[in-house]
Amino acid sequence: MPVTENVIITCALTGAGDTVRKSPHVPVTPEQIAQSAVQAAGAGAAVVHIHVRDPETGDPSRDPKLYREVVERIKETGTDVVINLTAGMGGDLVIDPDDPLTHLPGTDLVSGLERLPHVEDLLPDICTLDCGSLNFGDGSNLYVSTPDMLRAGARRIQELGVRPELEIFDTGQLWFAKQLLAEGLLDDPTVFQLCMGVPWGAPADPGVLQSMVNMLPDGARWASFSLGRMQMPWVAQSILLGGHVRVGLEDNLYLGKGNKVTNAQLVERAVTITESIGARVATPDEARELLGLRKADR
Repeated sequence: MPVTENVIITCALTGAGDTVRKSPHVPVTPEQIAQSAVQAAGAGAAVVHIHVRDPETGDPSRDPKLYREVVERIKETGTDVVINLTAGMGGDLVIDPDDPLTHLPGTDLVSGLERLPHVEDLLPDICTLDCGSLNFGDGSNLYVSTPDMLRAGARRIQELGVRPELEIFDTGQLWFAKQLLAEGLLDDPTVFQLCMGVPWGAPADPGVLQSMVNMLPDGARWASFSLGRMQMPWVAQSILLGGHVRVGLEDNLYLGKGNKVTNAQLVERAVTITESIGARVATPDEARELLGLRKADR
């Protein structure tokens, strides 16, 4: 597969993990998240992937008002960037290992449709669809996204005219995403994010990534990322296999041991790697064309 010529860089700004207490650069408030998005776009990101957090505690949130404030603040600056809102929140289940029918603190589990109010409200360019359930890290934390939930969510996203980014954490999830396509619940071009190195999903192994790329449907657009110290090597890995890339503080806080950086600095390093390989960084308009998105309002 040829090296990607025009590389779409996505910046995942804040995520939902317990990173706020680990780095002062992780944005928390809508103002901080929007400012970080603008800075990431200025550094070369064509797409910003947005979670929101409780402004008081830093904990992950599903509040549609927070999403609206972030998006409005970005647009008020006139920044040209593709908006990608997570729709993965609401799938967290923490069980008592001795009494599995008991839910422990940290559980936030709702139906597939209840994960979409902010998408219905804001009609972003892209929203995510996490394509299966997963043992999410050690302990008794599960991410729940059943076939019935996924069918309902995919159908509603399709009705809204929003492009789903299919979040794939393991090969079985990719298999099911192709089933959604076969059932007519996804429109071309399909857009995949191959998520590597998340315990206990697909490992950050180049051979595994190649296998997943080989499974993609014809004409699919795809990107891949990996966590922590593998984030930047994975920029090169994805481009060399014909894909696009994702960086950002959702997945990694550092550039080098102990060097905590900003989203913009992570994007800048991704730009350097991209251009060093001989590829070029796609503009937001080029990303829209590649991903089959609506043209931007000017």
